[in-house]
Parts: sequence; C-alpha cells; structure tokens
Amino acid sequence: MEITATEIAFLALVLFFGLLIYLKVPAMVTGGLDKQRQAIADELHAARKLREEAEKALADYEAKRAAAETEARAIVDAAKEQAAAVAEETRQSMMAAMARREKQAEDRIKSAETKATDEVRAAAAEAAVAAAEKLIRASMSDKSQSALVASGTSDLKRNFG
Repeated sequence: MEITATEIAFLALVLFFGLLIYLKVPAMVTGGLDKQRQAIADELHAARKLREEAEKALADYEAKRAAAETEARAIVDAAKEQAAAVAEETRQSMMAAMARREKQAEDRIKSAETKATDEVRAAAAEAAVAAAEKLIRASMSDKSQSALVASGTSDLKRNFG
C-alpha cells in the first residue's frame, strides 16, 4: 500500500496539532484570551465606575447650580425690595424736605406780612402824629402853649418830687 500525498498531509496536520497540544499552545492562547477578556472586563468596570462618578458629579453640580440660581433669585428679589425701600425712603424724605421748605416759605411770607403791617402802622402813626402836630400848632396860641408846659412841669414835680 502506498501512502499518498493527501495522507502525508493529513498525518502532518495531526502531528502538528499534536505538537501544539503537547507544547500547550491552546492553553497559552486561551490564557492570553482570558487575560485580554479580564483586561477588557476591568476596563469596563473602571468605565462604569467613572461613569457613576461622572453622573454623581453632574448631579452635584446641577444641585449646586439650582441652589446658586435660587440664591441669585433671592439676591435679586432682595435687591429689588431694597431698591423699592430706598426709593420710598427717598420719596418720603423729598416730601418732608418739600414740606419743610413750604413751611419756611409760609413763615417768611407771614414774617414779611407782619413786618409790612408794622411798617404801615408805624408810617400811619408818624403821619397821624405829624398831622396832629400841625393841627395843634395851628390851633394853639403862645399863651395856651405856656399853660400846657407849666401844667406838664407841675405834674412832673408831683410825681417825682
């Protein structure tokens, strides 16, 4: 019986696989594949962990952002209230200042009216005295003047003398 090339090739293939098994090549290949699988699994685990940390950080930042927005709104609202209070206070002080100035103007007007009235009265009294003096001078004689002076002198002596 003659061995054909196909049989030799088959026998070489069987020997080759036997040699591979004897040298533990399949175990090395599966060990390498297991190492790669483990490395991939570790990377996936690390990626999941990083994702969870990123999600947690995102949630923290979103909560902080929401708190900051709330605080900003509160600050803006407080600023608006404070501005309104300052505006009201300014309006009140302006109204009080205007009332004081109005009162001062009224007082000045009253003072000017009183002064003018007093001046008119004084001028009227002076005019009346001057008119009375003219009348008295025109109607009084030298004799009646002497009697009036003597009467005034005797009154002074009686009162002070």
